[in-house]
Amino acid sequence: MVQVLHSLPKFDHADVIVGTETSDDAGVYRLRPDLAIVNTVDFFTPIVDDPYIFGQVAAANALSDIYAMGAEPKTALNIVAFPKGKMDIQILGEIMKGGAERIQEAGAVVIGGHSIIDEEIKYGMAITGVIHPDRVIRNVGVQEGDALVLTKPLGTGIIATALKKGKAPKESIQAAISSMIALNDTASKIMRNYRVHACSDITGYGLLGHALEMASGSSVTLILESAKLPLLHRAPRLAEKGYLTGGCKRNREYLKDKISVDKSIREGLVEVAFDPQTSGGLLIALPQRYAGKLVEELQASGVKAATTIGYATSLQKAWVRLV
Repeated sequence: MVQVLHSLPKFDHADVIVGTETSDDAGVYRLRPDLAIVNTVDFFTPIVDDPYIFGQVAAANALSDIYAMGAEPKTALNIVAFPKGKMDIQILGEIMKGGAERIQEAGAVVIGGHSIIDEEIKYGMAITGVIHPDRVIRNVGVQEGDALVLTKPLGTGIIATALKKGKAPKESIQAAISSMIALNDTASKIMRNYRVHACSDITGYGLLGHALEMASGSSVTLILESAKLPLLHRAPRLAEKGYLTGGCKRNREYLKDKISVDKSIREGLVEVAFDPQTSGGLLIALPQRYAGKLVEELQASGVKAATTIGYATSLQKAWVRLV
């Protein structure tokens, strides 16, 4: 996709605050001096068997991009692909019900959508949010010495793969579902009270891929401490048993020349760091002196997995180092 975007015409407009240049989580367009809209879209095939839960996960995942920018979601459009005559239409009803409930929880509204006939179910949403133009939080701007705070545990892709093969423990499944349906709204609201330099939500490129985007766009190196990563139940062990997504393998191939991984780190833990996440947490960069207080406030507000996982240094040979 990056290669395709580079070949497309550039839209140079004074009111485009965030476009495609830095692979940010959402686009931002200024409407007036004190108001900008934030736009994002995301949809995918089911990663859990329960249609109602799938709808919740898809909505939470779409909303996450808005929260990563520090914005407030306002409206949502459903995006639906559904097989004709092959499945009970009530399945689609349950999916959309789950999505609608997450949107309600976010304080936004569903105002429409679009559907097509397809061989496989796909569902997601296009979300529009609002923000003051001066308060946009981007995925670039990390400064040397910044601490890196992650707000959700890692391993959803691995556990979803094990689930499809009937090998995921019940505790792992429940932990992954609870994490994926949880909104990043609380974390987003709290981080706005701190001097955050950059933020991104961890999704398809995995922790290491999104860390690379933040590092390369900020001309720093990010040091991620493997021993401090928050993990979903048995995610490293399941990874070591081979329950890896195709996305995990693609992430590893793409990143191999851009990051460094300490050879002493347990292989399952390395795979978790490459693992594509669905509705993952926020990776927040802010001055070290505020990190402890941020984590304390996040945990006290119900974001229990929030923890400091690393820091930024001056640029080294690798954009990201997993140590």
